[in-house]
Amino acid sequence: MVQPSPTGTPSPRHQGLESLLPRGPLEGVDESTWLDVIHKMDEVYSQLIHDEIELEKKNTELEQSQQFIFSVLSAMSDVLLVCDERGVIEETNAALCELVGHSDAELRGTSIYDLLADSQSTARARAVLDNTNPPRRGEGLELNLLDAQRQSVPVDANCTPRVAASGRRVGTVFVARPTAEIKRAYQELRGAHEALKRAQQQLLHSEKMASLGRLVAGVAHELNNPISFVLGNVHALSRYCERLRRYLAAIHGGETPAQLQALRAKLRIEHLLGDLPSLIEGTLEGAQRTADIVNGLKRFSAMDPEARTPVNLNEVVERAIHWVRKGAAPSFEVQWQPGPPCTVTGSAGQLQQVLMNLLQNALDAASGVGRSHSVVWIAIEVDSTRLQLRLRDNGPGIAPEHLSHIFDPFFTTKPVGKGTGLGLSISYGIVEQHGGALSVRNHPDGGAEFLLELPLAGVAVPGN
Repeated sequence: MVQPSPTGTPSPRHQGLESLLPRGPLEGVDESTWLDVIHKMDEVYSQLIHDEIELEKKNTELEQSQQFIFSVLSAMSDVLLVCDERGVIEETNAALCELVGHSDAELRGTSIYDLLADSQSTARARAVLDNTNPPRRGEGLELNLLDAQRQSVPVDANCTPRVAASGRRVGTVFVARPTAEIKRAYQELRGAHEALKRAQQQLLHSEKMASLGRLVAGVAHELNNPISFVLGNVHALSRYCERLRRYLAAIHGGETPAQLQALRAKLRIEHLLGDLPSLIEGTLEGAQRTADIVNGLKRFSAMDPEARTPVNLNEVVERAIHWVRKGAAPSFEVQWQPGPPCTVTGSAGQLQQVLMNLLQNALDAASGVGRSHSVVWIAIEVDSTRLQLRLRDNGPGIAPEHLSHIFDPFFTTKPVGKGTGLGLSISYGIVEQHGGALSVRNHPDGGAEFLLELPLAGVAVPGN
């Protein structure tokens, strides 16, 4: 019998199935057989309802997927074109439609060759479509498309084969970007890079001039000594010339030997002749000393950062100490003993600027705490490939929170007007350009210690 519903009456579906039962008994078929048939039909009906619900769910997911793909294609700034193996357009995006001035419906079913502006582009596209074994990663080529005004627009396209589930190639996907946009972006990037390089050079030059300005007093004093010496010798030589002229005039005037002897003693010709070599030698020495000072300043202010020559770092340290000492307080002491020649490849002027910045920074740190005697220790160690220069002062050291920022541009702990915050930053960049490294720590015995590492001459520098 048909099972009743919870209310005690058969459900409508069961009532419909019950109507299918024969009104009278069939021979060889009892009532339980018919109940089994009805039960199976009930299962089939339930499965149909479930399949219909799943189908509706999958249709909804398919519509969402199609909407997602459409939104992605519409949002692409690059032009997209999908064609079959014969070049018939099957899919486009909004960027392509806007570029060529046709809707998606107008482009579907037309040939890709109708969008190309010249025969060279047609030949390139045909070679891609006719290739029976294209690379799966695609290949790039340059094409000229016809825009909405029928003008030629160059594009950089990537062509990727479209493969069916069976593995057979069924078409090609073209993704392209107008090269005018790429060139414009490249020009903007190049311009920004050049501006950055100019700014870097200006900062480097400004810091160098600031370092040079701090030494003006010392340079003036340094030049004053040899120039004063030369001037004194020249004045003495001028007086000697006048006495020699009088003595020669007397000789040519026919004076007697006795008169010449008296005049010779009066003019002290013997003393004059004995003094001339030392005067000339002293004048030459003073002039050479002046030339050496000027040459040292020229090397320091040299603006060619690409010049790379063998440089003895001992000499660079000596020059840096000399110039900083001239502009520093008399109590500034440097503990330094030059060792064997240690040659690196680089710019002598730039390396001298680094050493002067480190020395000046050490002096400022040591004298800023009111010490009566400022001391800097410098030592160089050399191995088979690199040299290490350690520079330590007897100042208070660097605060732990400042150690990680000490080489940052414009970072300074000095009062306003006492420092630009660029010296250590520029020094760090110069050392990196020379293939080396510059670091700092607080020494266990007190004060800050800078470690300068540079490759020796003849050792390959990464990136150079």
